[in-house]
Amino acid sequence: MTGSQRPRPHLDDAATVATQAEGFLRAQAYYDEARSEAQALCDRMPWMTTAQAEDFTRHYVDHRLTLTRAMLSATVARAGELRQEYEGRYLQLRRALLRRHASWVSVVLASATGMHAMAWIWLR
Repeated sequence: MTGSQRPRPHLDDAATVATQAEGFLRAQAYYDEARSEAQALCDRMPWMTTAQAEDFTRHYVDHRLTLTRAMLSATVARAGELRQEYEGRYLQLRRALLRRHASWVSVVLASATGMHAMAWIWLR
């Protein structure tokens, strides 16, 4: 197949690729930010040798990325917990609303039947 004859990706595939690309770009941005912070710290310590500054930068970036991963993991876990709580509450509210509507429909039908029966007896 040539490049112009490639099958078009499905929407799910495109969404997956977009999500992966976004994740890669965010990770790269976190890495770049951590690296620039480490370099700024090294600039404030002029007595460090180049090797020491590179070692410090590497350790700082590793530490920052570990902290970022932990923070994002905790956020994802909490989002999952909140989703379960909200879905459970939504289901409870839906059931309560359905019960109320069923009760009101029953009351309206019973009232209409009673009114019809009284009208039939009265007009007879």
